[in-house]
Amino acid sequence: MARECSLPKRGWGENLSTQFLEVLTRDFQLSVKDGDLQVINGHWYVTHTGLLRLARRKRCSGIHVEAVDSLCDSAASRFVLKATVYPSKNSSGFVGYGDADPSNVSALVHGAEMRVAETRAVNRALRKAYGIGLCSVEEIGTVSSPTEKFPPQKANGNGNGSGPKVRDRLCQIIRQHKLDPELVKAYAVDFCGTKTLREASREQVENFVQQLADWAEKDRNALVCQLNSYSQPKQEVVA
Repeated sequence: MARECSLPKRGWGENLSTQFLEVLTRDFQLSVKDGDLQVINGHWYVTHTGLLRLARRKRCSGIHVEAVDSLCDSAASRFVLKATVYPSKNSSGFVGYGDADPSNVSALVHGAEMRVAETRAVNRALRKAYGIGLCSVEEIGTVSSPTEKFPPQKANGNGNGSGPKVRDRLCQIIRQHKLDPELVKAYAVDFCGTKTLREASREQVENFVQQLADWAEKDRNALVCQLNSYSQPKQEVVA
């Protein structure tokens, strides 16, 4: 906890006081360092990853998600999902709803509204189940938050402009923007439309890496939301 509270607080508002951070780390074991919490516009927000880690530590019995058909309109890309979290086997469950449509998600994730709605529903149910009063990052949609700028990686000196190897470039993006490698890999497979990343062509991978780089630079929050949609636990058990 002391390590968490030693983080720099320059530019943080009253909401980001050391006392508040102590409560979060003591009561919920949420970590800024591990990406469980994020600071946006001077306020704390819990992340989908942080909530899943909390559920795992608490030995959550299960999470059930279903679409609310009467409120969904696939033609308009509008989805409402209902998530029920069972903290224990004998629990009657805590319910949370999540909605998403083109008007409340980033333009960069248009077409993935159903996954965004699922993440939001799960987040709300988990927050209810474990008494987390903080809103989650994924629930607030797109937030303008500048990311740290890094100098572009120079191309190889062979004059052909091919630049570094695709894998090296991907690793650089993951490090620079502090992304989860496993979630990036899962997203890459989905993006390329193959069963495994090895089956993807070089052109497909290059296109993915370029999109990932552009997205991370323009709207990291939306990218993280997209990546988190690939980290859903299995319905039966969260060990």
